[in-house]
Amino acid sequence: MPEERFLQLRKALKPEEFNSVVFLKQKAETLKTSDPKLSERILVRVNNLEKQQHMKVEKRSTAQVVKLSSEPVAFIKWLQNLKFFEVFSALLARIHTLKHSSLMWFVILPSLLFALYQVFIATERFESQAQVIVQQPDAMATMDASMALLSGMGVPTGSSDTELVKAYIYSTDMVQYLNQELDLRGHYSQNFIDYFSAIHEDDTRDELLAYYQERVKVIINEKSGVISIYSQGFDSEYAQRLTNKIVKRAEWFINSIGHQLANAQLSFVQGEHATIEKKLAQAQTNLLNFQQKYNLLDPTAEGVAMQQITYTLEGQIAVKQTELKTIQTIMSAKAPQVLALQNELNALKEQLKSERNKLAQTGKGEISVSEVLAQFTDYKVKMELAIQAYTSSQISLEKSRIEAYRQIKYLIVVEKATLSEESKYPDVFYNISLFVLLLSLVFGIGKIVISTIQELK
Repeated sequence: MPEERFLQLRKALKPEEFNSVVFLKQKAETLKTSDPKLSERILVRVNNLEKQQHMKVEKRSTAQVVKLSSEPVAFIKWLQNLKFFEVFSALLARIHTLKHSSLMWFVILPSLLFALYQVFIATERFESQAQVIVQQPDAMATMDASMALLSGMGVPTGSSDTELVKAYIYSTDMVQYLNQELDLRGHYSQNFIDYFSAIHEDDTRDELLAYYQERVKVIINEKSGVISIYSQGFDSEYAQRLTNKIVKRAEWFINSIGHQLANAQLSFVQGEHATIEKKLAQAQTNLLNFQQKYNLLDPTAEGVAMQQITYTLEGQIAVKQTELKTIQTIMSAKAPQVLALQNELNALKEQLKSERNKLAQTGKGEISVSEVLAQFTDYKVKMELAIQAYTSSQISLEKSRIEAYRQIKYLIVVEKATLSEESKYPDVFYNISLFVLLLSLVFGIGKIVISTIQELK
């Protein structure tokens, strides 16, 4: 076994030889061909010895640093003996050679300045998040089937409501409201905020709006319709209050828009319905006055009855004329029966003449029955049309009421405004990396353009 042979070798060697790295390396080299496993075991011993020596050097170096820190000259000489000082000196020399280089002035130096700003100067910002969604009441559950068909089965509004909420959150009205409620300008212009992260007192309202839009993000999930609102502040409590105010104001806005549209539509339909009601009432009054004027309940039915009386009288006259001709063949003209039939016949003819006169004209204003029927029909048609218009208007009014109910919207809070425990911005690593990358790209493109121009000369 290699371990047994290693123990035998240890007993055979002197202590100073067994603890010597150089001696053991030479011994492993000589045994590499004859006993490779033992050679590997000796190298393991060599590695352990090197680690122990390295730890001892570090302990001595630490002690020397403490001891030499009070002696500058000795401390500098000690540093010169270390590899760290050599690397640092090489770095300083490299920077010295780059001081006249364009890379130094256009990439390295700006990147260092930006890194210093991000790490030591940029003010920390906290972020609060809230999630909301726009919902409408289920009008189908509160109406019968006929009203559901009347209302058009509820056509969805799509993503227009969420986009409307997003546009309002980014609007000037929202900024003015937040400035009145939370002193937006005052919070973002506090003294402890660095110059590049703050809003300044002499900045215009448009600049305040642009600054606000940079500090507030609104993201819409197209599939679920959930609106995520992210608000930044220089302390976590203010960021939470800002997010809550934005949510409440957006809720007020979406509700007011729905009520305004519903009230405008309903007011217009109610006005039209009132006009049609007046027309129906006027048509009913005209027809009633006409009937009272001529004492007619239904002139059409009365005209038909008068015609029926005339036809009946004509039939009776024909019958009496037949009886009179028959009896005259067997009796004289002065016989009582003949005279009686003749009188009955004359009476029927007078009655027929009277009934025909009634059909030809009336006793009031000399208006014929046909003219009365024509006027009555005109009034009746107008009233029927008014009734149809009233029925249609009533349907439109009910439909508008349903639409008004459907247009009421609610902003439901899915997630309340969070209270951040740690600052989220600035994202130092991301900002510095992006800045260096963009600066390097611009510098590289510039170098390519300059080289191309020089070659073309």
